[in-house]
Amino acid sequence: MAYTPDENRYESIAYNRCGNSGLKLPAISLGLWNNFGGEDVFENQRKMIRKAFDLGITHFDLANNYGPPPGSAEENFRRILEKDFAGYRDEMVISTKAGFTMWPGPYGDWGSKKYLVASLDQSLQRMGLDYVDIFYHHRPDPETPLEETMAALDLIVRQGKALYVGISNYNAEDTEKAIDILERQGTPFIIHQASYSMLNRWVEDGLTDLLAKRGAGCIAFVPLAQGLLTDKYLNGIPADSRAAKQYIRSLNEKDVSPDVIEKVQQLNEVARDRGQSLAQMALVWVLQEKAVVSALIGASKVSQIEENVKALEKPDFTTAEMDRIEEILR
Repeated sequence: MAYTPDENRYESIAYNRCGNSGLKLPAISLGLWNNFGGEDVFENQRKMIRKAFDLGITHFDLANNYGPPPGSAEENFRRILEKDFAGYRDEMVISTKAGFTMWPGPYGDWGSKKYLVASLDQSLQRMGLDYVDIFYHHRPDPETPLEETMAALDLIVRQGKALYVGISNYNAEDTEKAIDILERQGTPFIIHQASYSMLNRWVEDGLTDLLAKRGAGCIAFVPLAQGLLTDKYLNGIPADSRAAKQYIRSLNEKDVSPDVIEKVQQLNEVARDRGQSLAQMALVWVLQEKAVVSALIGASKVSQIEENVKALEKPDFTTAEMDRIEEILR
């Protein structure tokens, strides 16, 4: 059966301007880091993308190495675009990245102009696109001059292969240098993708202040701390969790300490008093931080996307609630 998007799809979600740019992002975006690779069930991926779009999520975030295997998330996304979204490209913001190992040899990693331009060409081919809306350098390169990496982003925009560019995982100092270089080159820097959650607050140490000052936005990835800020870990480590699966490098058993579990349990009480799930509260909490325009979620099933979007029904906190949360996180 042909897919027809919900005609009311733009009514259930807020759209925030990304810094001083003309681009608006949905308050919740969908990342394809996990559960969209070649080893995952394609029809489930398709259902999740459809549901996200029906709920007003217009931004879909990928990277060259998302899978596994690397590249397969972009390939599967192409299949979904062709089957369901051929007439809706202009209603979507599609982003991808390069910066981690993608192919063997000296040209398939880090931040050289050689790698970034080649990687984006491959990503566009895998997704069947003429351009992406946002292209990021995925991580700092300690050896390639920052001027070269930013020159690659500038070139990519001038070639029409990306409309906007940004960076990910950079500290505040290097972010400001990147902004200055791009400003001199004439290609605006509009977005930084950074890990940020109640349990990981490093962006508050200068980065979001800088972004707000320089007119750029921040999109927060892993706002649920890889599942820690859900009801999954309230009673310890379940056997089917990320922390129990040692092959998943993003969350380890040592991350789920008794101290963390105690904080999560207390935060869950605050969420319950607000009439929200812990995950919903954690999502709207990151959106309170200056410069943060979108929370980038992952999902393994449709119901998770539905629950996350419902978080926006209660987007504000009272002063007492914020004080209580700060006391817990201290």
